[in-house]
Amino acid sequence: MSSDNAAQEAGRDVPGDGEPVWDVVVVGAGPAGASAAYAAASTGRKVLLLEKAELPRYKTCGGGIIGPSRDALPPGFELPLRDRVHAVTFSLNGKLTRTRRSKRMLFGLINRPEFDAGLVEVAKKAGAEVRTGVTVSRVEQHGSAVPDRRTVAIVLGDGRTLLARAVVGADGSAGRIGAHVGVKLDQVDLGLEAEIPVPATVAEDWAGRVHLDWGPIPGSYGWVFPKGDTLTVGVISARGEGAGTKRYLEDFIARLGLAGFEPSISSGHLTRCRSDDSPLSRGRVLVCGDAAGLLEPWTREGISFALRSGRLAGEWAVRIAEAQDAVDARRQALNYAFAIKAGLGVEMGVGRRMLTLFERRPGLIHAAVTGFRPAWHAFARVTRGTTTLAEIVRTHPVARRVLSAMDKA
Repeated sequence: MSSDNAAQEAGRDVPGDGEPVWDVVVVGAGPAGASAAYAAASTGRKVLLLEKAELPRYKTCGGGIIGPSRDALPPGFELPLRDRVHAVTFSLNGKLTRTRRSKRMLFGLINRPEFDAGLVEVAKKAGAEVRTGVTVSRVEQHGSAVPDRRTVAIVLGDGRTLLARAVVGADGSAGRIGAHVGVKLDQVDLGLEAEIPVPATVAEDWAGRVHLDWGPIPGSYGWVFPKGDTLTVGVISARGEGAGTKRYLEDFIARLGLAGFEPSISSGHLTRCRSDDSPLSRGRVLVCGDAAGLLEPWTREGISFALRSGRLAGEWAVRIAEAQDAVDARRQALNYAFAIKAGLGVEMGVGRRMLTLFERRPGLIHAAVTGFRPAWHAFARVTRGTTTLAEIVRTHPVARRVLSAMDKA
């Protein structure tokens, strides 16, 4: 286990074993956890960020940084961009291929190990202590390990116990904290991805351009994201279609002419979306990012949801840490849930409707974005962060009518 940037000991509440009572403990050092730790530490509170892996570590992820992700980054954070996207090639299961271009950058591409490590470094500079190689077994809010009602006990894999006034769970969709809170999930998808090193001549062909393919399985799609001398190629579809998803990735790579190159990494990952009534807190424990099932249901984009929910969780965790009784802590937790549902929850609701439309009529989506200029402009504005799908549906009668018709179908 490594420990970095230890905070000052003066003024801490220290139980008998010498370990401080932390104001906020964040479990998981991905974008959601690092954002939560940064937000809480920026207020001057005693913050501990725990991560079970050693950093940097690989994460199955396309690595697209759209406008909402960029806007949610800590002030002054410099994105380690590997490419800037100005063009998108669309295809419908390998057919009807068309490329749309933009003079302005649509979004950026990063490698997750670099990006995540950079966010953790920013949290450390804000005052958070970071410990890696630490596994959390469970959290307890009652019982002999908890000295009072203002405290949460975090039991580690080696048997040691940490104490905190508030806990933020950012340990992924299959993590311990989400299970403690009782997070409920109603959409699970399987993503498969290959990191494919390519020669300079091939890399040049892809520079500044991504490929999105609407796939053969309802709700599936594939992507190619260029990152210098490596192409990130992946597909995603509903869980339960494992063999078909694997076949789709193999066929997709072959169609792209990339079958002759050996992947440096091949990986898979399950993404999970929360149900509308899923809790976001329990007592003094909050969840955010993947641990809360927060991601865009249609595209399964999760980085922007992680950054935004993580920041909110860090801010509200500070208020929970200051709460003197269970009633006040509950009030602050409800305020956090309201903030999430009013923003990200609305976006997820529209995303679910878009996924339904996409599952039933992928050809309609393809025809619109490749042949209907307003649809392409809407795509560009969403990726740049100047609007959201929810805002488009709210303000554009045609979009609203199309989704309403599909809701009734």
